[in-house]
Amino acid sequence: MLQDSSGRRIDYLRISVTDRCNLRCIYCMPSQGVRLIEYKEILRYEEIIRIVRIASSLGVKKVRLTGGEPLRRRDITFLIKGIASIDGIEEIGLTTNGVLLRKYASSLKEAGLTRINISLDSLDPSRYREITGGGDIETVLCGIEEAERAGLRPISINMVPVRGINDNEIEAFARLTFEKPYRIRFIEFMPIGAREFWSPERYIPEEEVRKRIETIGRLEPSGLNSNGPARYWRFPGAWGVIGFISAISNHFCNECNRLRITSDGKIRPCLFSETEIDLKPVLRGGGNDEELMRLLSLAVECKPSGHGLTPDTRANNSVLRPMSKIGG
Repeated sequence: MLQDSSGRRIDYLRISVTDRCNLRCIYCMPSQGVRLIEYKEILRYEEIIRIVRIASSLGVKKVRLTGGEPLRRRDITFLIKGIASIDGIEEIGLTTNGVLLRKYASSLKEAGLTRINISLDSLDPSRYREITGGGDIETVLCGIEEAERAGLRPISINMVPVRGINDNEIEAFARLTFEKPYRIRFIEFMPIGAREFWSPERYIPEEEVRKRIETIGRLEPSGLNSNGPARYWRFPGAWGVIGFISAISNHFCNECNRLRITSDGKIRPCLFSETEIDLKPVLRGGGNDEELMRLLSLAVECKPSGHGLTPDTRANNSVLRPMSKIGG
């Protein structure tokens, strides 16, 4: 079992499979773009499967594949099948922008994917196009419908409310729970990604989002136990639930159970820490499984007790690596 110095049991890996993306979201991608990681530096599928196999032997049960956009990586179903075959892995999730979901939803389910998160920050076609740098929302909505038909459940839709950009759509997203059994999750805007776009003035705390939602109706506890940072509520009689992920106003660091692995093979103990441990020298230098176990254990030892961010965090104090390189 992997347990850190704060007594937290680490049983969850978030693995970025690529830093490439087919959208250029304004809060994620710096306006000047990012330097892409060379393909030869990206972890091979066989290397990822090896890491997961070793992590599973240490107690990891959940894996989430991220990017960039993970569906841009060719033959992603090969990786999912490989992970699904590992003893001890109980859940495989994937976070996507949904652009390619219509094409791949059925094959993802057949390969062993158990749940999916779709990042969607506007329901208005023109605003969605503006936020994403040219994306077509109809493609994403069709992808969500296809994921539902394929039996990928639960379907979580992640919305980042940003003041002056899309905050007037909070209520519309909440109302979706009356129509579909989705998990609509409101994620606080964080000082990470396109640093020139972040400002404390654009940040909206969970309390304000919740007050806006409660103009629609009373929220009650959902009874849904989450093994992650989201806390879930529902409208009485609604099909779906509403979740809040509040990394700034309501730190959940004391419950964090995850490690991150970047697409170029570095373990990152915390999203908001620049500490990274490179696995590639062992993976490609003939190192044995015991050495990889040692590095995974070392990453857990290095895991900070918390991140210390506040709503007043300024851009020059934000995380240095773009989110597309860390993994969403």
